[in-house]
Amino acid sequence: MSQTFEFYDARAKEAATAASNATLDNVRDRNLRAEKTWRGLADQAQKVMVDREAAERERALRRAAEQAG
Repeated sequence: MSQTFEFYDARAKEAATAASNATLDNVRDRNLRAEKTWRGLADQAQKVMVDREAAERERALRRAAEQAG
């Protein structure tokens, strides 16, 4: 099951909130590390989505050119 940008972004925001509400240093640090990881996954998911859309546009243009010529 592939996860979406929205899923990863929500987890990153939850971790950031938990970090800001933490009273213990180790809990805050753990949540900050989690936020960084979720944010990286969100960025990667967004890049994959953009790359996939660009590839689909390119394929559509090629198909249209083949049909026209």
